[in-house]
Amino acid sequence: MKPKHRRLILIFLALLALGGAAALVLTALEDNIVFFRSPTDVAEKKVTPGRAIRLGGLVEEGSVKKASDGLTVEFHITDLSNTVPVVFKGILPDLFREGQGVVAAGELRPDGVFAAREVLAKHDENYMPPEVVDALKKSGKWKEGAQ
Repeated sequence: MKPKHRRLILIFLALLALGGAAALVLTALEDNIVFFRSPTDVAEKKVTPGRAIRLGGLVEEGSVKKASDGLTVEFHITDLSNTVPVVFKGILPDLFREGQGVVAAGELRPDGVFAAREVLAKHDENYMPPEVVDALKKSGKWKEGAQ
């Protein structure tokens, strides 16, 4: 075999190995990617139960209920078109309150309740997570100047 052919075979094998490694990395990362979804996406069945997502919207007025254990909180996240019930066990951020923008990380249970493992609230009176703003604009409920 000529040296030129050996070089071509080595280059081909190296590219094949590099492509295989890239495919393995992308496959492994796919399980760790957390997508942002709005309550409308959940209502339209665009979310598979059990898959990790971030759910964003506004905390619905009058929906916050604290359990007697002091840690479990139930509330609803809305994009003013649809609403998703959320259960969270832990300490809520100090700025969490009704009518404010939040993003909750967790997964949708088969019963339609979102089990949050983390809840993030806006950090000042003028801020709302960009994903929440986009979801509200898509739903047609965004009031200009509200951010």
